[in-house]
Amino acid sequence: MTREAWQGTVCAHPHNTAGHRSGTTTTTMVSTSPRFGLLLVLLLAPLASGSPLHPTLTHGADGDPLDPLRVYSVAEGPHKIQKEDGTSQEVLPIPTTQQEKERVEKFDPSRLNYTALRLEIDNELERISKREGRLLGESRLPKFLSNLGRFLDFEQVVKEIETSIMSSMSCNACKAGVGLLQHYVQNGKTREDIIKAASKLCMSFKIETPRVCMGIIYLMADEVVYVIEKLVMSPDEICGFVIGDICGTPYNPYHDWHVALPPIPKPPVPRPEPPPEGMPTLKVLHLSDTHFDPEYREGSNADCGEPLCCRANSGPVKSPDKRAGLWGDFRKCDTPLRTIESMLDNIAYLHPDIDYIIWTGDLPPHDIWNQTRESNLNVVRATVQQLVDYFPYTPIFPALGNHEAAPVNSFPPPFIMGDYGVSWLYDELDHQWQRWLPQSTSPTVRKGAFYSVLVRPGFRIISLNMNYCNNKNWWLLLNSTDPAQELQWFIYELQGAEDRGEKVHILGHIPPGHHDCLKVWSHNYYTIINRFESTITAQFFGHTHYDEFELFYDEYNRHRVTNIAYIGPSVTSYYKLNPGYRIYTIEGDYTGSRKLVMDHETWVMNLDEANRDGVPRWYQLYSAQRAYNMRNLLPQEWNSLVYKMALEDELFEKYLRFYWKNSVAREECDAECKKRMLCDLKSGRSNDRKHTCAKINEQMELRERNDWRNWIFSGLTITSLAVAVPVAAIAIPKLIFFFFL
Repeated sequence: MTREAWQGTVCAHPHNTAGHRSGTTTTTMVSTSPRFGLLLVLLLAPLASGSPLHPTLTHGADGDPLDPLRVYSVAEGPHKIQKEDGTSQEVLPIPTTQQEKERVEKFDPSRLNYTALRLEIDNELERISKREGRLLGESRLPKFLSNLGRFLDFEQVVKEIETSIMSSMSCNACKAGVGLLQHYVQNGKTREDIIKAASKLCMSFKIETPRVCMGIIYLMADEVVYVIEKLVMSPDEICGFVIGDICGTPYNPYHDWHVALPPIPKPPVPRPEPPPEGMPTLKVLHLSDTHFDPEYREGSNADCGEPLCCRANSGPVKSPDKRAGLWGDFRKCDTPLRTIESMLDNIAYLHPDIDYIIWTGDLPPHDIWNQTRESNLNVVRATVQQLVDYFPYTPIFPALGNHEAAPVNSFPPPFIMGDYGVSWLYDELDHQWQRWLPQSTSPTVRKGAFYSVLVRPGFRIISLNMNYCNNKNWWLLLNSTDPAQELQWFIYELQGAEDRGEKVHILGHIPPGHHDCLKVWSHNYYTIINRFESTITAQFFGHTHYDEFELFYDEYNRHRVTNIAYIGPSVTSYYKLNPGYRIYTIEGDYTGSRKLVMDHETWVMNLDEANRDGVPRWYQLYSAQRAYNMRNLLPQEWNSLVYKMALEDELFEKYLRFYWKNSVAREECDAECKKRMLCDLKSGRSNDRKHTCAKINEQMELRERNDWRNWIFSGLTITSLAVAVPVAAIAIPKLIFFFFL
């Protein structure tokens, strides 16, 4: 293949034409939260999840075809119950805990009778309507759902979606919910029908407060129904695509694609060498996940039970310890203006020599049920102005977060136009970012919110829109094939940089190895990083709010580390965190400079102390090189650190403290937690932990076996001594007495 033939090529299934669909609507779209991209599906999931419905669902007849769970009936004798009208009815007994567990494990959503489920939902809603004349205010579960908690831990499902750590329970709920939602759509149910059913369930299960339930579902219904109507995928395919490996990933040609690498051999990789000492350096500020809340109110309710608290409308404060702090709060609260201004003032004073700023997104707060496009744009404008006020002459290179859209995570590819399109956001970003970026970046920013810019001779920054890998971006279900041709453009930019001898830093929001990044996109990205490992010398992301990193390895030699992605700490304290920012020391301008990261420092504000004393104190939490006693910050050193942490508990505890930004509210981490966190550090590629984490898991398990062996031997020795000493105390006098007879 020639270079000309390669440019712009992407390899996908020949029938992958879903991307050519387009559509418009007149409905204004507003926001949802990271977890609510799946909420509408999961609200319907319990009705289809194989849960033990109320006995009246059988209609008093064994083997009734309207019984949606007929195939899951427990093989035990029925018993009689008294009905409301005074008559009795034979029903199956409630299964035991073990039986319930086995039923969950064997549950097959594809065998459910969706027609029966839909009829039961309609009947129940009609019953409520006739009895009360309204839907709101009904908090009691319908009878046929009263035993749901015994079968499916719905709170656990929602928690798994929040944390992006999924289990088979979420997978089953997803498949069942998608199947039922598709059934609703295919049977002509209206948007209002779906909203009514989902709202009822949201409030009944107390997933959120009524206003959040109603707000979220009304705002997301159009988007989800629009996508479901146009899909030609089964529930297995949809949930495998969205959730990842834990749910299985059935082959689907619409989501099996590969970008085309240039027909140019990969240059020889030089031996890794640390930067020489005494050479010029650059000082770089990394800000991420500001989540500025203009409505933060000191003294308001910080424990309101909603996705965002600490506002005047967060409800009554039930006790003094529930009051929001002056400078922020460890609970589900975002960043007040005074804290942002304090941080920026501190940075300008302590770090007046910053050469440039990287800014990796997530600007709006988490008030996901009442955001609008205009409210999010106002936050974008306000935060841009904050940076301009404090750093009027400092270059700033931004990246787009997943919270900037309304609804959140809603980033349709360019073929989705009209009212559903996202040009309202990209056009404004282009306008705001032109303060710092050259005019040449405008076409790609307006197309897909990504750009490439030459910072100085021999050094380039490429900012990617990671929302095209976001598994909560449901628009990608229509066609995930390299949305906006971003990755193919990325390759083109990297090949040009390689040809010119430039070094490149990558900016983005969602880390490519995070669970939130789609497997197919992440694996293509990983291949690109491997191909251009000599050109890409650093990567910077945000999104997680924690202080961490991800490592990349050679695709053909999995033990050879090739690159590192630094994940910067969040400015927001959401949730259980101290506010923070990061300072990098990078190789400066001199002949042969590779623009390697030489060290980084994380700076935090002690939120507990600031709220107690009324005065914020920003301080350096740690320097990576000094804290971890690293010779340099080459990827090989970070890889060695991971394996050291697997063996040295004290070192891991230090990392854990930095991970939580030294928060007094941080959570404990047991052995499984430690294994998962170390695996995260090894996973620059998402949904591939079986391979990326194999070696570290083997080392952890070996250590656990050795710990047990040592404990047993130690126990035997102590026990032996404990028994031997009294025995000797008795035996020796007897022996002496015997010899003197």
